[in-house]
Amino acid sequence: MNESFSSIAANPPSSAELQWAGDFLQTLRDEVGQALIGQQAVVDQVLMALSAAGHALIEGVPGLGKTLLVRALAACVDACFARIQFTADLMPSDVTGHALYNLREERFEIRRGPVFCHFLLADEINRAPAKTQAALLEVMQEGQVTIEGQSFPLPPPFMTLATQNPVEHEGTYPLPEAQLDRFLLKIQIDYPSIEEETALLRSVTGGQVGDKLDLSRVRAVADLEAVLNLQRIAARLHVGDAVLDYVVRFVVATRKTPGFAIGAGPRGGMALIRTARAQALLNHRDFVTPDDVKSIVKPALRHRLTLAAEYEMEGTQVDEVLDDLLKQVAAPRG
Repeated sequence: MNESFSSIAANPPSSAELQWAGDFLQTLRDEVGQALIGQQAVVDQVLMALSAAGHALIEGVPGLGKTLLVRALAACVDACFARIQFTADLMPSDVTGHALYNLREERFEIRRGPVFCHFLLADEINRAPAKTQAALLEVMQEGQVTIEGQSFPLPPPFMTLATQNPVEHEGTYPLPEAQLDRFLLKIQIDYPSIEEETALLRSVTGGQVGDKLDLSRVRAVADLEAVLNLQRIAARLHVGDAVLDYVVRFVVATRKTPGFAIGAGPRGGMALIRTARAQALLNHRDFVTPDDVKSIVKPALRHRLTLAAEYEMEGTQVDEVLDDLLKQVAAPRG
């Protein structure tokens, strides 16, 4: 493992590779924009998760385009896509699959569930109970599914894009901490701007029957090998010692601040590095800056932290405490 990391770190991407990756990401941006109007920051964060070979959790009230965004991204890549609508009665076997006895041949057969794909849309994931949510733990962390004691690996790339409604909404269950930690980013999607909402209304009501998700204009502009190549390039971007030190100091600070009852673990630091590399790649750079880290602190850490009880009672948000920490933890200069 260490030898593999060293070879990657010692082999930065060439200018041609950086140019290709930047053009590819811009193409994906443009294609997703054919279906989703506005929300550019949200789109960029999803593309960062894709570049970093991570999973993304998208939270927002109903009707903001979460499902449309995920389906549009999957439509851009010529890959296997599956959607699971999470409900209160969904069983773990409905996600992973199960063994079924074949009477004719007198043997058990494995029926693979929808999780066997490249892009998985876990729609409204927090409407299912914890035991069903836990069905995704193994596949998100290890890229494999175990059914009746037999392991079935999934070929890469595999990406889970989950949507959830805010936890205060009726009929929702909070995601277990172990489940949340599997997501590289927790992306919050808010209401569009006045200009974006005007353009949205003009597009959806301009002669279209109903309000179905329109993906007809989104083209498949990439294949699986292009996605894997993008991820390999992102993993080779240079991260200097000063940036690594800043990431460690920030993660440790989340464990010491009185604002958090539980701070970020080592996986939080890993998420910051991986996502900062993807942020640098979006900016056509082969190295990570402290500003790259600062820009992705909230989506990379907000779901790994637990507010202290007194802060929660006062209505303080996790992002507010992170804003304070960003001011307190000195970033390297130059």
